[in-house]
Amino acid sequence: MTAPATTSAPLQLVLGEEELLVERAVRGALDQARREDPTAEMTKVRVPDLTPPALAELVSPSLFSEGRVIVLEGAQDIGQELADAVLAYAKMPADGVVLVVVHTGGGRSKAAKSLPAALRKAGAQVTECPKITRPADRESFVRNEVRQAGGKIDPAGVAALIDAVGSDLRELAAAASQLVADSGGRVDEEAVRRYHRGRADVTGFAVAEKAVAGERGAALEAMRWALQIGVAHVLIADALAYAVRTIARVSAAGRGNPNQMAGELGMPPWKIRKAQGQSRGWTQAGLAEAMAVVARVNAEVKGQAADPAYALERAVLELAAARDKR
Repeated sequence: MTAPATTSAPLQLVLGEEELLVERAVRGALDQARREDPTAEMTKVRVPDLTPPALAELVSPSLFSEGRVIVLEGAQDIGQELADAVLAYAKMPADGVVLVVVHTGGGRSKAAKSLPAALRKAGAQVTECPKITRPADRESFVRNEVRQAGGKIDPAGVAALIDAVGSDLRELAAAASQLVADSGGRVDEEAVRRYHRGRADVTGFAVAEKAVAGERGAALEAMRWALQIGVAHVLIADALAYAVRTIARVSAAGRGNPNQMAGELGMPPWKIRKAQGQSRGWTQAGLAEAMAVVARVNAEVKGQAADPAYALERAVLELAAARDKR
């Protein structure tokens, strides 16, 4: 994201589809305005609900000179008349008013598609908020969150945190901040596991990892503990399915270089490397059997089984047995 200016830019463009980053950019505009004027207020309005006269009223100079941040949301849906009004205002912005235009970068109409470039040309301060979908970008996001919280995280810690929390940026950001506070600033894999030991998705991950490794006793112990602390049956079943499918995908792709395979499989290299190690104990026949097991238990925990805990226990034992299938 673009670094904030020392004084509020009167015209700002928040460009992209990543909700968390967009929200932060908008909040940053308000925070900056309030550093200059503690009484500054924010008004948000959806572009489809706005008319040029209403825009003119929103951005007109205040009688009492209070600071204002006007946020136009959904500018990818703007029409030509309103776009012209926004650009006309951009040429002569009012004192004490910060106009923030939020735009995904797309748009159906010509006016919507051309608005970001026109705002750039008009001198708008731009904050890029691209959708974070690639594994490498998500890892970079985690490292940056930890750094901004005043800590450091190693690659194993990054991998463990994403494994534990998943891809939701809000949860990743919250976990990164809390981990820095709890660990004294140095975040590693053990710190992540320790902090998230009670989380449903981490517990499911731990059960699945032991099950696909053929560790029957350890997998059953982890599963029973998870159920005891209230982890939903379906989350454990999902974790089992994810682990098996990941091994199957990586196994089918062959034993290539994880860095080169990452783009094709849509996985980070560390996950491919890990799955390659896990796949050494599996045959194609065993994987086929395991896929059938996780498909069945998924249906069972969603209502087909009278006792979902027993269904999970049986699935864990069957997965361990399938790993030994030759």
